[in-house]
Amino acid sequence: MTKCLNSNHLKFIAIAAMTIDHAADLIFPCFPAHPAAVILHLIGRITAPIMWFFICEGFHYTHDLKRYIGRMAVFAVISHFAYCFAFGINFIPFSSGEVLNQTSVIFPLCGGLCALWVMFGENKLKKWQKYALLILIDLITFPSDWSCIAVMAILAMYGKRGEPEKQTRDMMIWVAIYATVIFFCMNKVQGLIQLGVILIYPLIKMYNGERGKAKWTKWVFYIYYPVHLVVVGLMRIAIYGNVPIL
Repeated sequence: MTKCLNSNHLKFIAIAAMTIDHAADLIFPCFPAHPAAVILHLIGRITAPIMWFFICEGFHYTHDLKRYIGRMAVFAVISHFAYCFAFGINFIPFSSGEVLNQTSVIFPLCGGLCALWVMFGENKLKKWQKYALLILIDLITFPSDWSCIAVMAILAMYGKRGEPEKQTRDMMIWVAIYATVIFFCMNKVQGLIQLGVILIYPLIKMYNGERGKAKWTKWVFYIYYPVHLVVVGLMRIAIYGNVPIL
């Protein structure tokens, strides 16, 4: 398979897939078993694993991990309010009685980055301390979109970095757990759709490890993610009123 995709290509694919996914949330709220909704959400499943993949790449290549983690933390806070507004979720977690989807996927991305430092970074932590901190990170990120599964998927993908087949296989083990919980406890259609993250395999197989010429794209996702969620929120209110759509 030709390695013709650089990081810029993958990031724009993720942005396009995410936009399609959130458009589906507006057109078909609450994950109905409508064929068009299923197709659109399956396309949208590409987004999260691309994010996980680039957290792994970012951790490997960054020259300033503290700054990277700080930037992700600020991004997670901003995105929390945009995410909640987009889908009609109370800004205060758990106030609705729900446990999952209380904040955006950026929160576990930040948690995954911290987990990479704990498990693979240069630190003097003992083994038991590493696992204790990992459990703490999982507990903290549990209520977010993709839950602590995102953290564990990031660790799994980093452990097999450079091996797309093994990255996809190990990632899918954690996603299968997440899909099973959603299938039996929340929404059967939504649970099955989560397995669509496997669509990332041919994309990372074609990844050539290059950044791409346009360096300004580094900030595109940071800006686009919260801005497009605000647009989704405005459209949600215009179409349905101020009611949740997840």
